[in-house]
Amino acid sequence: MTRSPLAMAIHHVQITIPTGAEEDARAFYCGVLGLEEVPKPESLAGRGGLWVRTGNLTLHIGTEDGVDRAASKAHVAYEVGDAKEASRYLQSHGVRILDSVPIPGYDRFEFRDPFGNRAECIQLLSGEGLANER
Repeated sequence: MTRSPLAMAIHHVQITIPTGAEEDARAFYCGVLGLEEVPKPESLAGRGGLWVRTGNLTLHIGTEDGVDRAASKAHVAYEVGDAKEASRYLQSHGVRILDSVPIPGYDRFEFRDPFGNRAECIQLLSGEGLANER
């Protein structure tokens, strides 16, 4: 397969929160999920939102009003070492766990963040994942 010169890798993903909800986003994404906040470039700092990192990927949390996030299937999938433990942990922090369609070779579940953004936690089971991964 020929590799496209246009998309070498995913650099970051962006989701949105309502304007002015940055502290609630920090509490959830940095506090509950344990992601590290990273400074935004000075040129973007005045636009609101925040950036967080997990592994080598950055999640940009921007601000946007008038969006029904709970109606969207768009989501971020977080790879976890133990999906059952991740589910228990999130539930202990008041997060409602949602069922998801099974994928062979994975244990997974979904949830919505406090702003309605859909998210997934996914665990690769014994190297059985999709053929195009890893």
